[in-house]
Amino acid sequence: MQINHSNLAILNQAFSGAFRGALAQAAPMWSQAATLVPSTTAETKYAWLGQITRFREWIGERQIQNLVLHDYAIKNKTFENTVAVGREEIEDDQYGVYTPVIQQLGQDAALHPDELVFGLLNAGFSTPCYDGQYFFDTDHPVGAPGAQASVSNFQGGAGTAWFLLDTSKVIKPVLYQKRRDYAFTAKTSLTDENVFSRNEFIWGADGRGNAGLGLWQLAYASKEALTVQSYADARAAHQSLRGDNGKPLVIQSKELWVPPNLEQAALEVVQAERLAGGATNVMRGLSKVVVCSWLTA
Repeated sequence: MQINHSNLAILNQAFSGAFRGALAQAAPMWSQAATLVPSTTAETKYAWLGQITRFREWIGERQIQNLVLHDYAIKNKTFENTVAVGREEIEDDQYGVYTPVIQQLGQDAALHPDELVFGLLNAGFSTPCYDGQYFFDTDHPVGAPGAQASVSNFQGGAGTAWFLLDTSKVIKPVLYQKRRDYAFTAKTSLTDENVFSRNEFIWGADGRGNAGLGLWQLAYASKEALTVQSYADARAAHQSLRGDNGKPLVIQSKELWVPPNLEQAALEVVQAERLAGGATNVMRGLSKVVVCSWLTA
């Protein structure tokens, strides 16, 4: 290909289309477990996390509920993914070989939020959430000031982690904060420093955002062996959670999230008609099994 402004514009248009096509065709999983929150500043504060109100019969004047404010904030970060191609490769009509590389950039951009969201879920055993406790912990403070009790959303154990998630609420267990969409940029002008000094063309993608921990009440973790009994116990504990005002949170443990090595155990727990001894599996169909390769905790 003759290297000139017109031909490079056509090449960039083709590569941009390849990027956008792969971005659109990818199937990320993050939106199943995380709430999308648009951001317009360097960081966003979530003072309202943990604020749970309650209706009462209106007798006399309204009673204003004094809500505890938290100082939980998520700082936006900028992420990039960049590739370089020697000028001679393009000049010798080898650019078609690099189309899959550009498509990979698009797919990577689509799946990068998965890495952020599920990486944070994996780290939930050692990462504080809005109340200052680890997201998965045994002593979350719940109740009115001065009358708080410790509440757990971690069953214990030391094996591979599995999770019960309530994804039916407006707010999901994790927050994905988006400051700027992933964009595709070309550095192919003959006067660009990379072309002039290193004789290479550059294409890259970048975006800005971050993930943060949402309501711990919507997620329950266990590192015990995944059995019908441990699942039933975790489900009962999860769905029994109450808010600071004593009101049941009406948790629905709709999804059982597992890494690939626990897929068989999870399916046996919630899909098998009968247990190993022949008894009816009363837990059958109570949760949807979601296998996620990002889960490694």
